[in-house]
Amino acid sequence: MTPLAPSDALAALKWRYATKKFDPAKTIPPDTWAVLEQALVLSPSSTGLQPWRFVVVTDPEVRKRLHPAAYNQPQILDCSHLVVFCGKTPPTVADADRHVAHTSRVRNVGPETLEGFRKMVVGAASRPPEQGTAWAARQCYIALGVFLTTAAMIGVDACPMEGFDPAKFDEALGLKARGVGSIALAAAGYRHPDDKYAHLPKVRFPADEVIEQV
Repeated sequence: MTPLAPSDALAALKWRYATKKFDPAKTIPPDTWAVLEQALVLSPSSTGLQPWRFVVVTDPEVRKRLHPAAYNQPQILDCSHLVVFCGKTPPTVADADRHVAHTSRVRNVGPETLEGFRKMVVGAASRPPEQGTAWAARQCYIALGVFLTTAAMIGVDACPMEGFDPAKFDEALGLKARGVGSIALAAAGYRHPDDKYAHLPKVRFPADEVIEQV
């Protein structure tokens, strides 16, 4: 793999912003979207448990039903792809065992060699329900960060969104029956030329105010 030049990485991060107005005429090409899906799959999580599901909504009719539950924000309708980040509610021991069994197959090792690993994963999945659900939500935000960063690196605009009613999204998408709940959204596509936010200076505190060297 050829590493991305540091200056190019910084340029991509400076280029990205929370896109408020998408061009509804532009759709992310399938091969580009496939990269973003793989970025979700490859996102790290504690113990590798991956206590999440990512619901990609492209159906216009479903978007229309979700729109009021996101306070009628235009990104819901105008973006190319809408990703609903969903966390397990909560992760279970069955999830842990599934992960360990999959690890055994992928790495071609006997389950008995993973017993210590299993204890660690089961511990992560055995928290009280409220704690487990909150833990899974934090893992979803890791995936959201990976998604946004990857989008910037390949020239796709995105907007992270917490302004929505999770209960209404859960109901509209039938999430509760699948043991997950909506945590955050990411609208992805291409910025509209008229989006005034694209041209505003990025507002960040200087490094010496937020980074401490010890």
